Amino acid sequence: MNIWADEATEERGENARLSSFVGAMALGDLVKSTLGPKGMNKILQSASNGSITVTNDGATILKSIHLDNPAAKILVNISKVQDDEVGDGTTSVCVLASELLREAEKLVTVNHIHPQTVVEGYRIASRAALSALEGSAIDHGKDEVAFRQDLFNIARTTLSSKVLSQDKEYFANLAVDAVLRLKGSTDLEHIQIIKKVGGKLTDSYLDEGFILDKQIATNSPKRIENAKILIANTSMDTDKIKIFGARVRVDGTSKLAELERAEKEKMKAKVAAIAAHGITCFVNRQLIYNYPESLLAEQGIMSIEHADFEGVERLALVTGGEIASTFDAPDKVKVGRCDVIEEIMIGEDKLIKFSGVAAGQACTVVLRGGTTQMVEEAERSLHDALSVLSQTVKETRVTLGGGCAEMLMSVAVDEAARTVTGKKALAVEGFARALRQIPTILADNGGFDSGELVAKLRAKHYEGMKEAGLDMDIGEVASMKELGVTESFKLKRQVVVSASEAAEMILRVDNILRSTPRRREGQ
Repeated sequence: MNIWADEATEERGENARLSSFVGAMALGDLVKSTLGPKGMNKILQSASNGSITVTNDGATILKSIHLDNPAAKILVNISKVQDDEVGDGTTSVCVLASELLREAEKLVTVNHIHPQTVVEGYRIASRAALSALEGSAIDHGKDEVAFRQDLFNIARTTLSSKVLSQDKEYFANLAVDAVLRLKGSTDLEHIQIIKKVGGKLTDSYLDEGFILDKQIATNSPKRIENAKILIANTSMDTDKIKIFGARVRVDGTSKLAELERAEKEKMKAKVAAIAAHGITCFVNRQLIYNYPESLLAEQGIMSIEHADFEGVERLALVTGGEIASTFDAPDKVKVGRCDVIEEIMIGEDKLIKFSGVAAGQACTVVLRGGTTQMVEEAERSLHDALSVLSQTVKETRVTLGGGCAEMLMSVAVDEAARTVTGKKALAVEGFARALRQIPTILADNGGFDSGELVAKLRAKHYEGMKEAGLDMDIGEVASMKELGVTESFKLKRQVVVSASEAAEMILRVDNILRSTPRRREGQ
């Protein structure tokens, strides 16, 4: 008997589980070729406007594709969370979850183990993996020089799998400098990234202070020292008569002139109120018409109009000012400060630079590159590096990359499997196999013989070489410590936690219910 309304469908038991497994594995297969220093890029083309994105950032790829499979959507969500929480490792988390499900599928379909048993085994395994990871973590938080080196290595490792890998030393330094200026804050709002097409990637640079992508008004002073800045969001265009939707009858042009004069007086009073704040620079989010602009220039006040909202918000944040919209109480408005405001050129464009701002941690990264896609991908890569670094400054422990941490965890999980009785032991071993897939995929993406390499790597770990990982330049097993391939402990922990939680959640599914599509009126 069918109790569902028309078109609503249900998948039960085996079918539901199979469709979940297949969806998750397909998604893992889609992004796994982007993993590691030899990962490939994907081109994403938008159906609506035909715009093109070239990227190998897991979260960006997954966010951009529309999926129908519920399990695949769960993987997209964990990669989004990974992106928000740590900023990097978005591909790893998706690949690990899909490999865990691949193992689970074999256990459920071939060995006929109940999904709940697999879940129990996975729980034991993930505890063992995390405690091994914690045991291997190193903390240089107290030693400034060693910690800076750790940060530099993390940035280099993160960037080596991105488009910036050619110039990773240069950008790693740039990212570390920017994050250390934040003095322990994880607020990346203070680091502004400006993208300007032109030049090459290494023409990018870090500039202390804040750069606003606008131009200074025509007759304003072009450089001001020791500036006091009033940041506003107010309309400065009432020097023309604007009487909305009303019809005004006048018995002569003199009356019209009077109306105009009244409007001008109002504007003059407003400019006087603004100048009363004792400022030397006025930044407005909206337009500033010629009349108020010339009034401000007479007072020696530099005016900047139409600064986009994000720009104004950030400017208020870094100069220590507030955004004002009324000017009646000058004593209550916080005025921003900086040492110098000047016009600079980047490529063909003029921009305004605020140096020596109140928030000393503020800085701007100017990114250059050959094409728009290149500059945007560079921004994504840099954002990943900055996020991971800012998180590492808080949680200072680090661990080794290059498949080393995964192999270490898989060895610990194999050890744990020996002490587990019953069918759960098979699930624990499955978890260890899934962890070993990460170095396998890294090797495959580099075009190396993954079977041989991963077997060598495993043997090294069993011999007690805890820092062995894959050197992806030559395709050999080497010490990750000597190569400086470092990853953030928080990132690795989050990958294992999220992936095992997601796998567990999908494993517990035994029914998929799809509701009827909503009908439009009159159909």
